[in-house]
Amino acid sequence: MTEVPTEPTLVAVRNFRDVGGLPTGEGRTVRRGRLFRSGHLAHATEEDRAFLGSLGLRTVFDFRNEADLETDGRDVELPGVRNVNIPLDDPAEGAAFWELVHSGDLARLRREFGAGGGATRMRSSYRTMVTTRTAEHGRVLAALADGDTPALLHCAAGKDRAGLTVAVVLMALGVERETIAEDYLKSNVAHRRYRLRREAAADAAVEARVAELLAPVFDARIEYLTTAFETIDAEWGGTERYLSHGLGLTGPARERLRAALLD
Repeated sequence: MTEVPTEPTLVAVRNFRDVGGLPTGEGRTVRRGRLFRSGHLAHATEEDRAFLGSLGLRTVFDFRNEADLETDGRDVELPGVRNVNIPLDDPAEGAAFWELVHSGDLARLRREFGAGGGATRMRSSYRTMVTTRTAEHGRVLAALADGDTPALLHCAAGKDRAGLTVAVVLMALGVERETIAEDYLKSNVAHRRYRLRREAAADAAVEARVAELLAPVFDARIEYLTTAFETIDAEWGGTERYLSHGLGLTGPARERLRAALLD
């Protein structure tokens, strides 16, 4: 396969990048053109679709819930690509979140997200994804090991649900946590960030305050990923038992996964 740029210019797909090139702790490298991550594909233009179609994708994993799908729409279809929806959070909570975001109710937003509430909410979300979505993460690893590559993993913004799932895959490949964190934080670059669509408000100052209150939710903060790592260590005693006992990744499946995704 022709080597794919790590970050081409896409018109309406945010936060796209090839995860290839990252080193493992054993001196190997994640193969380029096999594992990609991004925000949702719902608004992809014809040019975007042409590029995505050139990647030779076999599977697109979409970790959004029904509330996300109602907000942004379903992914565009790509010829010959299987779309797999695996929601990684509570649909009811997602609906309540988007209702609050679109309401612009400053009093409610302050109660929910002010005084550190937003960051607390995010840490709790990462902790919950680690402890309650083991079947879903195990399913992704099994699919990749069984040949569902090249694959694109995404959620809405491509930073939390996709970011954590990519982190899980990279851990299974032997990439060290510090390297995983470096890739995770790339989602903070301005042109990669999720573009929140809200009806125009009359008061620009109100919009600025809304954006400030929601910043912890739309940021990729190292404390969130650290919470996930700490939860793995607390619940399973480390990465290896998490992968084998928590996610059900067998030795042979892990070898197939590494054969598919590592140079």
